[in-house]
Amino acid sequence: MAFGFCAPLGARFKFKGKLGDMAQTRKKKKRKVFIKRMRRHLLFLLIGFTLFFVFIIGTIIYYNVRKGDDYNEKILSQKGYESVSVPYKRGDIYDCNGSVLATSTMVYNLIIEPKNIIEFKAKKEATCKALSEYFGVGAEEMAGYLAKEDSQYEVIRKKLTYDEVKDYQADKRAGKLPNVVGIRLEEEYKRYYPNDELACHMLGFVVSGNEGIGGIEGSYNSFLNGQNGRTYSYMGEDFNMQREVEQPQNGDSLVTTIDSEAQRIVQKKCEEFEAEMGAKNISVLVMNPKNCEILAMYNSHQYNPNNAYDMDAAKYQFEDDGELTEGEYEAVVKSLSDDEKVEKLNNVWRNFVISDSFEPGSTFKPFTISGALEDGVINGDEQFYCDGIQHVADWDIKCHNVNGHGMLTVPQALEYSCNDCLMQIAALEGSTTFDKYQVLFGFGQKTNIDIAGEASDADLYTMVYHQDTLNPVELATSSFGQGVTVTMMQLGTAFCSVINGGYYYQPHVVKKVLDSDGNLVKNYDKILVRRTISEDTSDQMKAILQEVVENGTGKKAIVEGYEIGGKTGTAEKLPRGNGKYILSFIGFSPVKDPQVMIYCVVDEPGAEDQSSSAAGTLLFNKIAEELLPYMNIYRTGTATPSDATGTDEIATPVFEGAAPPISAAGSTPEQNATTEASTEELTDEQGNPLEETE
Repeated sequence: MAFGFCAPLGARFKFKGKLGDMAQTRKKKKRKVFIKRMRRHLLFLLIGFTLFFVFIIGTIIYYNVRKGDDYNEKILSQKGYESVSVPYKRGDIYDCNGSVLATSTMVYNLIIEPKNIIEFKAKKEATCKALSEYFGVGAEEMAGYLAKEDSQYEVIRKKLTYDEVKDYQADKRAGKLPNVVGIRLEEEYKRYYPNDELACHMLGFVVSGNEGIGGIEGSYNSFLNGQNGRTYSYMGEDFNMQREVEQPQNGDSLVTTIDSEAQRIVQKKCEEFEAEMGAKNISVLVMNPKNCEILAMYNSHQYNPNNAYDMDAAKYQFEDDGELTEGEYEAVVKSLSDDEKVEKLNNVWRNFVISDSFEPGSTFKPFTISGALEDGVINGDEQFYCDGIQHVADWDIKCHNVNGHGMLTVPQALEYSCNDCLMQIAALEGSTTFDKYQVLFGFGQKTNIDIAGEASDADLYTMVYHQDTLNPVELATSSFGQGVTVTMMQLGTAFCSVINGGYYYQPHVVKKVLDSDGNLVKNYDKILVRRTISEDTSDQMKAILQEVVENGTGKKAIVEGYEIGGKTGTAEKLPRGNGKYILSFIGFSPVKDPQVMIYCVVDEPGAEDQSSSAAGTLLFNKIAEELLPYMNIYRTGTATPSDATGTDEIATPVFEGAAPPISAAGSTPEQNATTEASTEELTDEQGNPLEETE
């Protein structure tokens, strides 16, 4: 019995053991599932909390950085505060030698608070007395301000200088004005140009809000401007007045390539020349041909950027029929609308060197010959025969020497400025090669000068004939600068590449940008855009251009002891036959290693015969006589003024009623009366004025 009893009991224990193992297994499985779920839930919670805290931190950073000032002002406003703007100083502009061309000086606006002044009689009397004594505010004027009893802000004097406010400030700080209330001086900066008109068209000017207009002031406005600071005064929790200052960030300063003394020389000589001969406009561009830095730039009808809106600068635009008296001109100005005044002032502010286009005439010829030499179309030893006229397609195109120059070498073709020879050289080049060098020399495109006023590439492209429009006649006339329309900046920059070894640099007037502590922010070194011609071709051209001055049409440019090369230009303005011309000369020195390029353009010189006045050449001579010694350019030449007796480049007479050729821009006199054109005339085989052949 016992055995029978024990066996089932053991079996039961064994069975129970198995049940226990099974239960434990189930528990373990449940525990594992629970742990996995726990871990998953914890992971989700961890990720959720992490994202939440990242969002909170990001929001705090965002509102602190982007909205901090706004919330700071809201908090301060709940405590009662005063917020005063602290003006930044606009950056200075220096010339290449460190002389200040433009700066900003501190001025003060006198502010009164009528509501606070009239609160107590004793303080009102003391304040009125102080305003009268220190700032010349009369009793009647003061009564008008105090009539605004609820006002807390009245500007009664603007842009006071330090000398005008220093006595008041000193006595106030010394405690000598205890009962004076409701007066404060707000600081701001006023733009100041210490040299007045000097380099005005390069500098531009500044209007209210520190907005630069024209020139460097306009182009570099974002660099020159800074950011205002702010002073906060508010009542703290302990009822003490607290003060917080957010410092202003001053603008960057600019170091330019302008040489103030070179600019003075150019301006003085141009003013003397204008007084002697007279002209509608005189413009001069002086560059360093090694890097196309602009040393000086001048246009007639200058203005004072300290008072750019002064209508006196526009007076010349109303004196076509004779000089106006002061009273007559005042009446004229009063009759003008605001828009008319701005239009007249825009004519004054306009920079002819950069913005105005004209047909250059013979100063374009060096580029025709340079391209032909560089592409191997000619080698310089050829001879061409000039009989005074060239038959092209169905047209007869005259040389300015209607009797012909005879047989000329390539250098002589440029020396005597022979249109006939230039047309023959261009014909050898063909339209493809000719246009290739037009593009390489930058004609029909922007120079990207860092001064405002240059036309767009799209507009400039239409100013010259290109390969698809360079038909035989257009190719012929373009070879000597007719139909081609350029700006002084385009031609001057291209000419630098002809004489500097073939390097076309981007012209510029700003050399460095410095922060308010004088640290370098940006450096504008010479920017090579492309090569135009080789060193060998450049050397050939320099030698030829020296012959132009010493033996050709440029003799009047000779300065004793100096090697000078250059080219004359005579261009007749539209409409043809009106006797109005643009005379020009572009030259450089010394010939072997050019240090300076001077380009002079005289629009309608005041001579009986404008075309033969040699005005551009004579102006170059006057400027070079003083500028070359100033620039320490040594006398290495042998030419003397007694050699300067050659034949000037005389314009071809234009027959009355002659129809002017249409320029590359498609302009006729009626469409564009300001476009200039060269003097060479197109005639048919019988010498009659040009007419299209059916």
